[in-house]
Amino acid sequence: MTHETLGEIGTSIDETFFVIGGAILLIEITKGLFTRSMTGRSFLDMLANISTQIPFLLVEIVLLVTAYTAYEVISETYVSWVFPLTVPVILLGVLVCDVTYYWEHRIAHEVRLLWTQHAVHHSSRHMNITTGVRFGPAEGVWSAICHFPLILVGFPPEVVFFGLLTVQAYQTWIHTELVGQLGPIEGILNTPANHRVHHGCDAKYIDKNYGGIFIIWDRLFGTYQREEETPRYGLVRNFDSVNPLRVWFSELPGLFRDLRKSKSLGDVWRCLMAPPGTYAASASRPSSKQGDTGKVAADS
Repeated sequence: MTHETLGEIGTSIDETFFVIGGAILLIEITKGLFTRSMTGRSFLDMLANISTQIPFLLVEIVLLVTAYTAYEVISETYVSWVFPLTVPVILLGVLVCDVTYYWEHRIAHEVRLLWTQHAVHHSSRHMNITTGVRFGPAEGVWSAICHFPLILVGFPPEVVFFGLLTVQAYQTWIHTELVGQLGPIEGILNTPANHRVHHGCDAKYIDKNYGGIFIIWDRLFGTYQREEETPRYGLVRNFDSVNPLRVWFSELPGLFRDLRKSKSLGDVWRCLMAPPGTYAASASRPSSKQGDTGKVAADS
């Protein structure tokens, strides 16, 4: 297989899930209008979701060019051998990218500095297709770092980026309440029901179901939770803004406040690296995990 063919397949996958997402969004809006469940505020929330693409894409365009160039240079200069560009290698690459995404995603929930970006995705009180494009401005930086080791073990940069795109594109359709539980598939794939759990802020749903395409990683690593009732979506703390600027940077004011109150490098380190909500610099002692840093319900 050539690099050009792989790129064309990646584009087709992205476009296919974009069309699926667009169709689901149209049904969601139509249903909301007919049932009168779509209020002015929920519509503004959808606009706030879409608005996050402005800062995200500004960062992502530069990041993708930089990361791809770095991946290429390191692969050609420092990696003595590279897997051939074959169908089995590409499928293996997608699988490895998916398990990498699980850990990237899980760590983003467990480290406050990373959470400042990922919390944007969790901060909506609604669940619809537009929630799937609600991203923190610099969320892609952590993803690029996490997938870098795949270059060192011999995966071609094209395969790594194809795997990244496939895992992200797949998740377009799972941000919806239109699709109910899908029987045995729920134990294998990440589905709308599984992902609704991830966005829930109920105690039993927090930090569950991190998977991208496959939910088997959650079952394997002990973070799986079946949807038992419709979750309450959003952050544990009281955040329900539709102001785009507040949505884009929702966690940064609290982080900066604690950093200013830090009295030592140890305080600074704990503010940045401790799990969200577990450390209050002003008190120099642990606080509730569901405190005012904005920890949400457990997921892209």
